[in-house]
Amino acid sequence: MKQSSFLLPTLRDVPADADIASHQLMLRAGMIKQLAAGVYSYLPLAKRVIHKVENIVHEEMSKAGSQQLTMPTLHPAELWQETGRWDKMGGELMRLKDRHNRSFALGPTHEEVITSIIRDFIQSYKQLPLNVYQIQTKFRDERRPRFGLLRGREFIMKDAYSFHSNEESLHEAYEKMYEAYSKTFTRVGLTFRPVIADSGAMGGKDTHEFMALAEVGEDTIAYSDSSDYAANIEMAAVQVKAPNDLPTHREELNKVETKDVKTIEDVSELLNVPASSIIKSLLTNVDGDWVLVLIRGDHELNEIKLKHQLNAKEIRLATNEEVLEVVKTPVGSIGPIGTSLKVVADHAIQYIVNGVCGANEEHKHYTGVHAERDIDVENYGDIRFIKEGEPSPDGKGKIRFAQGIEVGQVFKLGTFYSENMGATVLDENGKSKPIMMGCYGIGVSRTVAAIIEQHHDEKGITWPYEVAPFHIHLLALNMKNQEQADLGEHLYSLLSEKGYEVLFDDRKERAGVKFNDADLVGIPIRIAIGKKASEGIVELKIRHSGESVEVSVSDLVDYLAAKVQELKSE
Repeated sequence: MKQSSFLLPTLRDVPADADIASHQLMLRAGMIKQLAAGVYSYLPLAKRVIHKVENIVHEEMSKAGSQQLTMPTLHPAELWQETGRWDKMGGELMRLKDRHNRSFALGPTHEEVITSIIRDFIQSYKQLPLNVYQIQTKFRDERRPRFGLLRGREFIMKDAYSFHSNEESLHEAYEKMYEAYSKTFTRVGLTFRPVIADSGAMGGKDTHEFMALAEVGEDTIAYSDSSDYAANIEMAAVQVKAPNDLPTHREELNKVETKDVKTIEDVSELLNVPASSIIKSLLTNVDGDWVLVLIRGDHELNEIKLKHQLNAKEIRLATNEEVLEVVKTPVGSIGPIGTSLKVVADHAIQYIVNGVCGANEEHKHYTGVHAERDIDVENYGDIRFIKEGEPSPDGKGKIRFAQGIEVGQVFKLGTFYSENMGATVLDENGKSKPIMMGCYGIGVSRTVAAIIEQHHDEKGITWPYEVAPFHIHLLALNMKNQEQADLGEHLYSLLSEKGYEVLFDDRKERAGVKFNDADLVGIPIRIAIGKKASEGIVELKIRHSGESVEVSVSDLVDYLAAKVQELKSE
């Protein structure tokens, strides 16, 4: 492709509304153009990268036994109402009505649609297992679109779905897709970790997220410094272990004045006790019922864990007004002693001795609290966030934190969709049973942004070879010089014939402009034709390393072949 006729509108300045590297560089490198908040056009350079990523996905999905199809983007509301997700998805679901006032949604995912197809065509266990996928534009009405392609309202996603007659078959497909994802993200050049995750609105239980490590990641990964253990911080388990330094002396329960105390820090300072000895009481609405949830003062409630612990559909913390109405005392003074509410506590609470908690009277707290003696706890569980430096849940090493960008996720959905939508098969005994399902998604456009987050420097993008928009950026530094122009045309034809994808900068621009654009766009290999064109010598530079060498045109093809093998093996 000749750059003089290629739509590549590079920018010198960083756009003011772009906060992260991938967003800035995709705008500056002429890859994307914003149409509305969270909605972008993919310009030719971006499309070439997207096609490279999609081709890798196609190859790995085919190896995993998945078949490609395409489903509608426009979904009738009735399908989503069958599973209850029409209401559960809330404002993130892009909704619209047709001229007949019929409700539709623009699909953010396709569980309902694919289940409706399978229930109409699959009747026997003999037709299973089955695995299908598509790559398609999805829609999500983000409240606050940001970070370019990382959190948009319109995005490209690969979604796959598997169908099974038993748990063993589902597990086998899950493992195959897990392996396919690992290969996919390795091939596109990402440093990533598969982490234990929560399935959220997708339903199901077992799930892993594939997280590309990046400082701008919106998710926190908890990982072991001595093993392969990694989990989304919402799902990282906490080891339950009694402290070695429990006091042997048990104080008497005593009610004390705590006027003008509002926070854990205030209580700690006033009563001269560590936050770890304070019991924090949180009034929580669990599927419409009020529950008092207890965690240590130095810990933070993990609502995802609490939801799983109580097998709840919805939980939320009470407002200040609701606390006054239910407990008859302000937030800072509520406590578990003598309450008529159901009490649920984190495991750490049972080891509190000589602690402090609210007394359910304004400006009053109890001291000398011994949890197992003074509090009627109905249910203990792991309901807090793990902290950095704590033991890893697998018993190997300590927990460390890192930020990550979710680029893919695999789910064991079980029978949630098939039961709600009547997708059944006859088993070996002729008995009707719901089909077991798996779901597997890759954010294609997010993956492109994540690649840039990991592969850039102060000058621009540094593409991995396999996903680069072109393999070689060929620069004729002075197109007015006939020898440079002729050699440029010759090498453009020669390298293209050898199978390389070449972007030939044949523009009548200054050399400095061409070098700056080449660094910004980040094609792996740059070949510059300059003053030594008459001698048959060009300069070859590797973008990510900065390695530069002069090469004779007669040796160029062989030298390139060796360099390309090095780049592919990195």
